[in-house]
Amino acid sequence: MSEIKTEILVVGGGLGGVAAALAACRAGRKVVLTEETDWIGGQLTAQAVPPDEHPWIESYGATATYRELRTAIRDHYRTWYPLTGAAARRRDLNPGAGYVSKLCHEPRVALAVLQAMLAPHLASGRLRVLLEHVPAEVFTEGDRVCGVTLWGLRTEESHTVTADYVLDATETGELLPLAKAEYVTGAESREEHGEPSAPGEYQPLNMQGITYCFAVSHHEGENHVIDRPADYDFWRSYRPDFWPGPLLGFLAPDPRTLKPEARTFDPSPAGDPLAITADQSANAGGDDLWLFRRILAKGLFEPGAVDSDITLVNWPLNDYWLRPIIEVGADEAAAAHREAKQLSLSVLYWLQTEAPRPDGGRGYPGLRLRHDVVGTADGLAKSAYVRESRRIRAVSTVTEHHVSRDILGGDTIHHFPDSVGVGAYRIDLHPSTGGDNYIDVASVPFEIPLGALLPIRMRNLLPAGKNIGTTHISNGCYRLHPVEWNVGEVAGHLAAYCLRRGVEPHAVREDPSLFPEFAAELEAGGVERRWPAPAGY
Repeated sequence: MSEIKTEILVVGGGLGGVAAALAACRAGRKVVLTEETDWIGGQLTAQAVPPDEHPWIESYGATATYRELRTAIRDHYRTWYPLTGAAARRRDLNPGAGYVSKLCHEPRVALAVLQAMLAPHLASGRLRVLLEHVPAEVFTEGDRVCGVTLWGLRTEESHTVTADYVLDATETGELLPLAKAEYVTGAESREEHGEPSAPGEYQPLNMQGITYCFAVSHHEGENHVIDRPADYDFWRSYRPDFWPGPLLGFLAPDPRTLKPEARTFDPSPAGDPLAITADQSANAGGDDLWLFRRILAKGLFEPGAVDSDITLVNWPLNDYWLRPIIEVGADEAAAAHREAKQLSLSVLYWLQTEAPRPDGGRGYPGLRLRHDVVGTADGLAKSAYVRESRRIRAVSTVTEHHVSRDILGGDTIHHFPDSVGVGAYRIDLHPSTGGDNYIDVASVPFEIPLGALLPIRMRNLLPAGKNIGTTHISNGCYRLHPVEWNVGEVAGHLAAYCLRRGVEPHAVREDPSLFPEFAAELEAGGVERRWPAPAGY
């Protein structure tokens, strides 16, 4: 076992973790960043999910560094890909021309850009990155974390890292139980916060489903059919009680109305990809499965450069909710991951062999699983797309009352005096392990209170991702890419600020002389704390 000493330890290399490390390093602090897989970037890379963003993202509503990331992704395509002249000239280039985002792109491109953003700090020695490492043990003294032991999955060696501040940027809040910090899981009761969409009783194991995403291209006349998955018969016959038909089918509930809606699937779509406008407030776009999360649009490239679109499969068909992966034993969690992978592979096999075609035929054998796009041997994303984490018991908790359009009335925005960022998305909860169907609530743009980043007891342990003080309901709109980045960036700034000023995070919020100074530093660094006046959706 080796020992490492640093100023700030960030456990988890997803978007929040990268943003935290970047902010702390830019403030001149020494940082150790860890990641369970061999790719940093979390939901944008290892989970292979194109960014879910609000309609105003091109103009405002994100931090300056998140905007740097988006600009650099576009520049990567302009520099290295054979785009058509018309595509290259588009300021708002959308490489995948998908409906889900104004910037649908391949996971590897985001990875390359994130690595480039961290590169100068690695070169300076301020940053050390430990890939394929997971937390194994947390050492505490009173209300402080004094060290974390990390286990190398590939090296089978351990490191104990001591740090002044420890940031939990893991996908499931893994440090919270290890540190015996106060936290909550699942769905809070309606009585606890008075949320209209909450269940009558506390359901700690009721969490949104996970998804193993995968990418496919289509090659008519070729046969890329995979081996029949071991669990195919189960998934082929599985019909949830709240579903309008078999899960493996093109009929699914509309998330906003819960009415049955037929999805379309055309892996060789006609039309100009430059004509697609991604704006989920105007058109959710989820009824067209191929175009919804397309991450590479053939028509944007010079003839012959790309032989097919590539689309990312993160659909109603492959959301997995039979078992939770948090707060259960290791064997049950492993079973859930295995079953979720089998579901995704079964979706692909069904598409290749049985899916109904408009011409009356069955199956699309030309669908090719793109192992190269996600960087794995099995062709599935390196990590499950995890929508819900353990959440800290926080000094202040964001609830449905702070974001629901109906509760607030019209386009009223709830203002937090300690706001440290902004975000916007509908309250979008996917089917859950408790048997819930979609819960989709119209929302207004929201702010991120500093109090939601402060544990009620721990003094130097900070959340840096989806584990902030939200509820099961409000997490549905605070969990997306730009918000996770914003949370991580602020956590990194906060740790660096506290080290420089010799104060603790709770004092920054409580001391009337400190918060204005910290807020001014955030704003100077490009963190937007207030919305101008956009409408809800």
